[in-house]
Amino acid sequence: MEINIIRGQNQIGGSIIEISSESTKIILDIGSNLEDKEIVVPEIDGLFKGEAKYDGVLISHYHSDHVGLATRILPDIPIYMGEKSYEIHKVSNEYMEREYLKEPKVFKVEEEFLIGDIKITPYLCDHSAFDAYMFLLDYEGKKILYTGDFRSNGRKSFEPLLRKLPKVDVLIIEGTNLSNNKIGKINLTERELEKKGIEILEGNDRPVFVLMAGTNIDRIVTLYKIANATKRLFLIDTYVGVITDTIGGNIPNPRTFSNVRIFLMNQDKYEILKNYPQNKIGKNEIANSNFMMCIRSSMKQYLENRSKEFSFEGCVLFYSMWEGYKKQENMKEFLEFMEEKGVKTISLHTSGHADEKDFDKLIKKIEPEIIIPVHTENSEWFKRYENCEVIYDKNIIKI
Repeated sequence: MEINIIRGQNQIGGSIIEISSESTKIILDIGSNLEDKEIVVPEIDGLFKGEAKYDGVLISHYHSDHVGLATRILPDIPIYMGEKSYEIHKVSNEYMEREYLKEPKVFKVEEEFLIGDIKITPYLCDHSAFDAYMFLLDYEGKKILYTGDFRSNGRKSFEPLLRKLPKVDVLIIEGTNLSNNKIGKINLTERELEKKGIEILEGNDRPVFVLMAGTNIDRIVTLYKIANATKRLFLIDTYVGVITDTIGGNIPNPRTFSNVRIFLMNQDKYEILKNYPQNKIGKNEIANSNFMMCIRSSMKQYLENRSKEFSFEGCVLFYSMWEGYKKQENMKEFLEFMEEKGVKTISLHTSGHADEKDFDKLIKKIEPEIIIPVHTENSEWFKRYENCEVIYDKNIIKI
């Protein structure tokens, strides 16, 4: 097999990785660059232009730096995605009136399938995206494991996954958290985050706002548990409502969880609100409730209107996102706006990516001969694994 890191080596995000045998070509993830304000399509012949030369594209999860260019590939190339991952991709983009994939091929956990002569096994892993996967690729006895994005600190146990993974020849691994300021740091678990949030709110009877990504499902579970423990209604807008309702099951959602209430931020989405007659909540009831409300920086005007109905003084804002977003102008303005209203901002976040102990456990279990770091700005860190060849300075690797 041949591995071609088209993009994603020595950078975070924008992953495009080619795996090929003599007769089959596969792409692992097809992400847009994180820093691109508008989608920029690379000039890749046979993938985005010309005659199709690829047999399939595997998508590990729905974050834009892994799926952002999927709608731009040639229509004859099949795209493979996890069932729930696709549903979240579809409903979130549909809600935002953005382009999304139409009817990709759906795979199931640990069910082997073939693309050409390469056997694929998808393994469910933990990440800040729901239904995220690692991929094992097997051709004539040669095995490659691509981790996508993963971690061990969420609500799925890491150990059962490790037990299932075989020894491999090549490991293509993310290293997002290996920037210099994170070396040596161990992630808080979601359960530790839950405990921390409850402790922070002890004795506080004021409403709580949470700034977070609406597709971070593990975090929604954590916050719901904090709201319940501190006797607050858990409020979500129609965007988060359709996402959680799509997943259903034991994920807090406005259809089956009585303590989850859904509110309307945008009148254009009123038809969505009508789907939840038992759990919808209006502005007057919000003003007279003790609640935890999931918000985004785009909700400034909505919150300005609520602050006219009740005082925000003494309220808490849990900042539950990557700290780097605070440097962005719109985020700065939003946090200043909340501070001016008397709201205290407290960081309550943990990473969606692996830390050093996760790398150690994974590499010890699968014993790769070659490690290819991607999705990182510190590939050299992996040189610590002396029994492995670490490759990050060339794009094409043959095995």
